[in-house]
Amino acid sequence: MRILVLADVESKYLWDYFEKEKLDGIDLILSCGDLKPQYLSFLASFSKVPILYVHGNHDDCYEIAPPDGCICIENKIYVYRGVRIMGLGGSIRYNNGKNQYTQAQMKQRVRKMWLSIKKHKGIDILLTHSPAAGVNDGEDHVHKGFDAFVDILDEYQPKYFIHGHVHKSYSNGFKREDKYKNTVVINGYDRYIIDVDI
Repeated sequence: MRILVLADVESKYLWDYFEKEKLDGIDLILSCGDLKPQYLSFLASFSKVPILYVHGNHDDCYEIAPPDGCICIENKIYVYRGVRIMGLGGSIRYNNGKNQYTQAQMKQRVRKMWLSIKKHKGIDILLTHSPAAGVNDGEDHVHKGFDAFVDILDEYQPKYFIHGHVHKSYSNGFKREDKYKNTVVINGYDRYIIDVDI
């Protein structure tokens, strides 16, 4: 399965210089958040595949105008072609944004997912906005990752962990792909294509 991953900035390649052939061969689109709803709606109007998304810390506007033709998977497991995708958006709390959480609040969200994870017999992809603590996260407080995501990776060992939030321009330590134990970690900043074999 070929997956187009999007996060944090609207790709000029896809929006400013769009040709619908650029979506040929894509089986699924995953958004890690902090994208204008109009951008996702635009892609949905040309795409014949599902666009799944979680909220970024700058996506408060989604409450008023969510992206048309897209599927929010916050606090859910969405199964597509047998691939189990769990969504947990938001970032570490740094002001009073609606999509910001303390470490304890994110742990509580994860605890509430336990029954769904058990029912689906695990997950294949963890889709988030923020990274996991100590795995591709930033040095400043705003870009710190969540401990609860490390717990998910340790306990359920999804094949992929896909996140955004840490931009390529933020540090010299930007990693597009990384590995955490048996999980491939992808930073979806801008746009990135992965071929998933699950």
